[in-house]
Amino acid sequence: MGNSFGKLFKITTYGESHGLALGVIIEGCPAGLKIDETKLIAEMQRRKPGQSKITTQRKEEDEFEIKSGVFEGVTTGTPIGIVINNSDQKSKDYSHISDKFRPSHADFTYFEKYGLRDYRGGGRSSARETAARVVAGAIAKQLLETKGISIQAYVSQVGKLKLEKDYLELDLAKAEDNIVRCPDPAVAEEMIALIDSVRKDRDTIGGVVTCVIKNTPVGIGEPVFDRLHAELGKAMLSINAVKGFQYGSGFEGVKMRGSEHNDVFVQDGDRIRTITNYSGGIQGGISNGEDIYFSVAFKPVATIMTDQESINEAGETVVVSGKGRHDPCVVPRAVPIVEAMAALVIADYILLAKSSKLQDF
Repeated sequence: MGNSFGKLFKITTYGESHGLALGVIIEGCPAGLKIDETKLIAEMQRRKPGQSKITTQRKEEDEFEIKSGVFEGVTTGTPIGIVINNSDQKSKDYSHISDKFRPSHADFTYFEKYGLRDYRGGGRSSARETAARVVAGAIAKQLLETKGISIQAYVSQVGKLKLEKDYLELDLAKAEDNIVRCPDPAVAEEMIALIDSVRKDRDTIGGVVTCVIKNTPVGIGEPVFDRLHAELGKAMLSINAVKGFQYGSGFEGVKMRGSEHNDVFVQDGDRIRTITNYSGGIQGGISNGEDIYFSVAFKPVATIMTDQESINEAGETVVVSGKGRHDPCVVPRAVPIVEAMAALVIADYILLAKSSKLQDF
């Protein structure tokens, strides 16, 4: 339980931070989809650790092997099995907290739930688990490309430093031009400097990732309990360190009157559109054809490189020393994770509305 996501396009991930490998089983991917492995590699490179001075220095190339479900570069319709080997485990970095509960980590809750825990990097609760999601999401992205659907996320805030421009004012492709993944070069430099300063202080800081999904067909989503935005929220809140999710106007919408907030319909050629998009592309839990956009808030990474007081398994007061390799700010590496989870949701909902044959997708 709790390791699978999706209904028709379904993934199950496995593996621990410092175990031999991570992996994912993908079920429901239609047969006949050509897999471009160079795109899968590119997505994994965006998420991998050790990619810049403002990320963890753990060295993992995140190379993967497709073990099943793809023959001669084409999906067969059977489960796709992918393995990602761990190569830079330093479990001894965590021996000092083998019986201690790190503040704001899952150490205590895992121990209480299971009666034991894998303390090596957090085991299953580690953000390293998201490598499996990213490679699965990369396949979902390629499936969505056949329908012209694109997904682009970017860093819109680090600490109190916020990118004030609307996504429509930005060239989102420029997010990949810098190590913090902010599409505004000037703001990006400020963000990088802030994260680097926090890192030198042996501390961490939080941030926000914004995501835009374009060209989603009208009518994707289910009424009441399986609304599209609810599933997107579930997907994002399942990512490590996520503390908040909002779509469309979000919390800012409460400041407006209905006369300001309502998205007025107009006929635009052969389709119905809205003049504004405070709804975030979703109305009644179902896509309306406009851009779907949302933001995801990430807390500061819990492991800091300074000593903190805590409790051990015996209930004794102890000191937890800051050791190991950790991100001073998670959001630069979270961008491809957010995109991957969004792709998994949209692919699943489109398949729910269609048959399982690629030609009908």
